[in-house]
Amino acid sequence: MIKKAKPKVKIDKKAALALEVEIAGLELRNPVMTASGTFGYGSEFAPYTDLEKLGAIIVKGLSLKPRHGNPSPRIVETPCGMLNAIGLQNVGVEAFIKNKLLFLRKLKTPVIANIFGETVDDYRELALRLEDAGGVAALEINISCPNVKKGGIAFGTDPVEAHKVVSAVTSAVRLPVITKLSPNVTDIRVMVRAVQDAGTNAITLINTIPGLVVDVEKRRPMLANVIGGLSGPAIRPIAVRMVWEAKSVAKVPLIGSGGIISANDALEFILAWATAVQVGTANFLDPDAAVKVAVGIAGYCKRHNAAVKSLVGGMKARE
Repeated sequence: MIKKAKPKVKIDKKAALALEVEIAGLELRNPVMTASGTFGYGSEFAPYTDLEKLGAIIVKGLSLKPRHGNPSPRIVETPCGMLNAIGLQNVGVEAFIKNKLLFLRKLKTPVIANIFGETVDDYRELALRLEDAGGVAALEINISCPNVKKGGIAFGTDPVEAHKVVSAVTSAVRLPVITKLSPNVTDIRVMVRAVQDAGTNAITLINTIPGLVVDVEKRRPMLANVIGGLSGPAIRPIAVRMVWEAKSVAKVPLIGSGGIISANDALEFILAWATAVQVGTANFLDPDAAVKVAVGIAGYCKRHNAAVKSLVGGMKARE
């Protein structure tokens, strides 16, 4: 039996003020969010961390209908990271609204719903249902999914298709919209322009990177799905680089995601122009990881007598 951990981390009032940021019109107590797919629906982590100390909770990706996901094995460890092929398993939007939102509505921490679909209409319908349900502060669009009506091409690798799906959502709802971009493109700036022109209020960079791990003794892939998404510290330098590149054309706030384990990791993104960050794989190592990252950022701000807002884009280019 797993014992419930008692959260011990604290942020003093002065430091708390220094951590406040705004994303897409949302006032966040600190810049640390949980990454979709790594934190369940929030309630699962309640016994092990203080949900009220998070900047925002981004729930597991939601589809119109429940999904069972891929067959197992679905996760394998890699050097400095992990490969997963969960297959976007989730309860479906109706079960989420009926069974999960009741708990989430009681929190003061903003709840962001991550959504995905196979057609543009799927995304629009999901957005409308979640807005009507109440209790959701913003939407995060996962566009790394294939568009079945366009031969399976991923929305997130085609700027025209990305523009269509983001436009469909932003024109349908009043909720703030965040678009999560795929790293699997030649130039991330092209995709930033596309979703920005479509009306997204913020952009998350990046989603996982496709990878393959082989069991050499069995001469078979370690994952039943063969290919999975690589996450963890191994991808952090790539993600930080993409945030830095994206800022050259971005007119909306950027959210950094990819391999954040510590406060220093998060600060790399912030100094490279991310207004906020998402903690993902670290949640599997330590359910209190996101809060600890926030506490670490507070300590940095105190040592340097700085607010997070003043640190955004603070990286100095070498002379």
